[in-house]
Amino acid sequence: MDPITEATTDIKDSILDAVGQTPLVRLSRLGAGLTPQLVAKVEYLNPGGSIKDRPAIAMIDAAERDGLLKPGGTIVEPTSGNTGTGLAIAARLRGYRVIAVMPDKMSKEKIDLLRAYGAEVVVAPTAVAPDSPESYYRVADRLTQEIPGAFQPNQYFNPANPASHYASTGPELWEQSGGAITHLVVGVGTGGTVTGAGRYLRERNPEIQIIGADPVGSIYSQGEEGVKPYLVEGVGEDFWPATFDPKIVDRYITVSDKESFLATRQLAMEEGILAGGSCGTAMHAALVVAAELTDPEAMVCVILPDGGRSYLSKIFSDAWMTQHGFLERTGVQTVGDVLRRKQQGEEIPPLVSVRAHDRVKDAIALLHEHRVSQLPVVSEQDGTSVVGSIGERGLLRRAVDDPALLQSEIVNVMEAPFPAVSVDDEVREATELLSGDRQALMVTEHGRPVGIVTRTDLLEALAR
Repeated sequence: MDPITEATTDIKDSILDAVGQTPLVRLSRLGAGLTPQLVAKVEYLNPGGSIKDRPAIAMIDAAERDGLLKPGGTIVEPTSGNTGTGLAIAARLRGYRVIAVMPDKMSKEKIDLLRAYGAEVVVAPTAVAPDSPESYYRVADRLTQEIPGAFQPNQYFNPANPASHYASTGPELWEQSGGAITHLVVGVGTGGTVTGAGRYLRERNPEIQIIGADPVGSIYSQGEEGVKPYLVEGVGEDFWPATFDPKIVDRYITVSDKESFLATRQLAMEEGILAGGSCGTAMHAALVVAAELTDPEAMVCVILPDGGRSYLSKIFSDAWMTQHGFLERTGVQTVGDVLRRKQQGEEIPPLVSVRAHDRVKDAIALLHEHRVSQLPVVSEQDGTSVVGSIGERGLLRRAVDDPALLQSEIVNVMEAPFPAVSVDDEVREATELLSGDRQALMVTEHGRPVGIVTRTDLLEALAR
C-alpha cells in the first residue's frame, strides 16, 4: 500500500478551520403532511456549538486587521453565551483574554461552558432597560473603558457580524439547496444572520421570502410599547441593533415561550436534533409558514442556531417546564400538600432568599437567623426569578479557606438552582430529583417560587 501523501490528507490547521459547512437536513417527520419541503441548517455542529462561531471569528479578524486588537489584549463582549463561546475559542488560540458579560436569565451550562474555555464571566440583571448602568450592555461598556487594551467587538453594531453570514451562511444555503429555497425562516437576535444570509439569498433570487421569528415581548414585531421580559434566550431584542437591516424581513411570526420550548422538545423527540430554545422559536414559525403553502416545489428553510446541551436544566427538564407552566401534571399526594403542612409548623417566612449581588457575609447571617441550611438566589432586579442556590456547608468551607470571600457577591459563589417542582407534582416523582448531594427542591406555583421542601420533608410525606 502506498504511504499516505500530504496531498491526500484533510487535516485542519486549527479548530477554527472547522467552522462552517454545517449540514442542511430534511425534516421529514416534522414535515410529514405538509406540502412544501422543510429543511433545517443545523448550526450546533460548529465547534463552539452555535452559529455565533462565524461572526466571532470574523469580528476578531476585522479587529486585528484594523489595529483595534493588539497582542495580549482583552476582549469584552455583552453576550447571551454563544458569541462569547466563539470569541473564547478564537481568543484562546490567539492569546487574548476574554470577559463575557451575560444577563442573569442565562443557563448555568452556558456560564460553565464559557469558563471551561478560559473566559471570565460577569453576570448582570436581565430585567432592566438597555441604557441602565446595570444592564449587561452598559456593564460591558464600562469594563471596556476601564481595562487597558480592551476591545469590545459588539456584535450588535459590528458590520463584520452580518458580513460573516453574507460570506459563509448565505452561500452555503444556496449551494446546499441547489438554489431551491423559497422561504427562509430565521430567529432575529442581533440581526446579523438574517441580514447577511438574507441579503445574499435575495441577490440570487429576489423572490425569496425572508421571515423573522420573534419572541413575544421583542421590539422587532411588537415595537417599543410591547417590549417585556421573556425566557427564550439569544433571540429578540429590546432595542434596534445597527447590525440588523429591517428591510430584509418580509414578515414576522411572533412565537411565545411555550411554543418555542415545546417545538424545541419536538425537534429532539421526532428528528433527533437536540437544539436550543431559539431554534424552537424559528421551528414553530417555519411550521406556520409551511402550513400556509400549497406549492410542492416550495422549500422552507429554517436556521437552527445552537444546540440543546446548554439547556438540559431548563427546556429539557420536566420540572423546569412545569415550574413555568409549560407542562401540566396532576397527582394524588402533591408537593404542594407537603409544603402547606411544613409551613403550618414553621415560624420563618414561607420563602427566604438572597439576591445575586448580595454579599456572602450577609447570606451566612441570613442562614443563621432563620436556622436554615440552604437558600435560593434570585435575580437582582425582580427578586423572583431564581438564578442559583447557596448552602451553608459550602459557603462556610470556602470562607474558611478564603476569608476575603465574605465580601464577594453571591453571584460569584452560587451553585446551580435547586431542582424545581410544581405544587401540583406528585411527591413520589419529586423524590427522584433528589439524587446525589441534592437535599432540597424549589417549589413553584404558576411559575413563581413559593417555598422549599427537603429530602426529609418528602420522605416523611411518603411514610404517611
